[in-house]
Amino acid sequence: MERVWGGRALADELGKPLPPEAVIGESWEVVDRKDEQSVVDSGPFAGVSLHELWTKHRREIFGNAKGGRRFPLLAKILDAREKLSVQVHPPAHLAEELHGDPKTEMWYLLGATPEAELFVGFRNGVTREAFEESLSGGHAAELLHRLPVREGDAIFIPSGRCHAIGAGCLIVEMQQNSDTTYRVFDWNRLGLDGNPRQLHVRESLRSIDFDDHEPSLQQAHGECVVDCEHFRVERWELTGARADTTKGAAIFTVLSGNVTCGDRTFRRGDFFLLPASATERELIVGTSGARVLRTTLP
Repeated sequence: MERVWGGRALADELGKPLPPEAVIGESWEVVDRKDEQSVVDSGPFAGVSLHELWTKHRREIFGNAKGGRRFPLLAKILDAREKLSVQVHPPAHLAEELHGDPKTEMWYLLGATPEAELFVGFRNGVTREAFEESLSGGHAAELLHRLPVREGDAIFIPSGRCHAIGAGCLIVEMQQNSDTTYRVFDWNRLGLDGNPRQLHVRESLRSIDFDDHEPSLQQAHGECVVDCEHFRVERWELTGARADTTKGAAIFTVLSGNVTCGDRTFRRGDFFLLPASATERELIVGTSGARVLRTTLP
């Protein structure tokens, strides 16, 4: 996905094929949207879309997973060469009224420059009135809570949390299957077409949780990084072979090293879906080990 804030890290650091000269901000890795689909690339389901797997082979691939007509998660990698807009996703109780979909997400820092930071929630004492005044004055970012980050950090972004990604962040994002984002401030910059990008100030102010002051980075509990009603994300440190012993499906994201599962080997930045019916469930690594995220549905 071409974005005004994107760069070339997906190619330079992760080896992903990109259109020449394009400014790419997002790679949608596991997706079941009307206009965007993941497709199985080999094996007995080669050529089958994620949507078909979810609707026609759900028990075989996903076990007892519950959900609507589309696979409920969307997995991305974000390359923020520049800052993203200050934005918010609508909470569930307002989304339909605002003609959008709720989106809770989590970010894991796959890479970060020394100056990398996130903008999450508000500084202590900031009120709705002060934030609205800052929007009209063009200095809204001064009221946001800033968090310096490094590779390996993670944070939870529930619907309603005002946020932005700072420059220099390479992020794995796990989220609800939604593409609703309300921009409230865009650093007074122009889009790729040379015009200011559309803002959604009314919808944003309806959606933002103004009691959200100075949230902290996510602290893992054992292997669990995030466990919410929409997804569970674990970080596995692999020093040798390890089997996935659960009965459902799991999405694995390789953070470092190489991982072999079945007859395929995956490297940093790769995603793979281990289906519920798989009989070969062992992850094999080399002598240098590997690190992965494991994401599952509730």
